[in-house]
Amino acid sequence: MNQEHLEMFRQKLIALAGRLRTEVSGLREAALRQTGGESSGSLSNTPLHLADLASDNFDQEIAVGLLQNEHDLLLAITAALDRVDAGTYGQCENCGKEIPEERLQAVPYAQLCVNCQKQREQTAR
Repeated sequence: MNQEHLEMFRQKLIALAGRLRTEVSGLREAALRQTGGESSGSLSNTPLHLADLASDNFDQEIAVGLLQNEHDLLLAITAALDRVDAGTYGQCENCGKEIPEERLQAVPYAQLCVNCQKQREQTAR
């Protein structure tokens, strides 16, 4: 991969990481907020209804799951930027073959070529 393409992917990864950091801050607020009581609009600390509390709790669990996914994605992007700096970006970490540019366009933080990724997913099942 030539230097121009590497720089293009570096900028794409940096932009993606910036967007995710913005989303993470909003998710963090949703995940860490208290449920029931004043946080749900009530004047007391007692929830108005158990269903409201359950709904708040469900929403909070969803936010925590999304937050974890976003965090994992940020780690993958950071690792991809490290590979750009090390000169190994675009190389499959399993077989060493070059990852097709079409795959990197779709998943710029990809560590594996399509075949190795399929093998990993089949093994995980």
